[in-house]
Amino acid sequence: MSNLDENLAATDVVGGRITVDAGLRQYMLRIYGYMAAGVALTAVAAGLTYQVTGPALLQSPLMWVFILAPLGLVFFLSSRIETLSVPTARLLFFLYAALVGISLSILLHIYTSSSITRVFVIAAAMFGGLSVFGYTTRRDLSGLGTFLFMGLIGIIFASVVNLFLWSTALDWLISIVGVGVFAGLTAYDTQRIKAMYDSADDQTASGRKSVLAALSLYLNFLNLFLMLLRLAGGRR
Repeated sequence: MSNLDENLAATDVVGGRITVDAGLRQYMLRIYGYMAAGVALTAVAAGLTYQVTGPALLQSPLMWVFILAPLGLVFFLSSRIETLSVPTARLLFFLYAALVGISLSILLHIYTSSSITRVFVIAAAMFGGLSVFGYTTRRDLSGLGTFLFMGLIGIIFASVVNLFLWSTALDWLISIVGVGVFAGLTAYDTQRIKAMYDSADDQTASGRKSVLAALSLYLNFLNLFLMLLRLAGGRR
């Protein structure tokens, strides 16, 4: 009888683990799906804007709307995620990705298409490797959080200062540090997002987590790409 009880208990443990693993896999695939769709939408929006408007949009005050609107939208989405329905949160994420694409159409006027493609592939490979590391490593990366956040604040502050200095050396330093910070954030956020999974979440809670997690990974990839482009992009 004791052997039967032990076998049943072991079966429950294994079955529960399989259920959790399947749920976690579905949860992560949904996040990466949203993130990949957001990146694709950004690329399409940038390309279409470049083809349709040419340099006219760059010379228009309307460009500031497309530059500042995504910033406001990402703060709104992050702060109100708990009160939004999943379809609304998802729609806002894709709207954000499209607006970012419109604002990033300026890159197609600065860098050659071949260098943008090359850097995009490099950034995608780096992001994929770092995200896999963050997902599979047994090392606790939570200690990096404060360090990476301080690095992010430093990058923002230095970037604002360099708007007035126009220093090539400082811009190069910002890009180097930026690659390191966003590489670290990719691994750190992947592990954090994995830890956020709860098999007891209902569809609404899980859906909101998925959108917010996709936004985090999207921002990490986007900024990693931009930092690498500033270092290795070929200018027109």
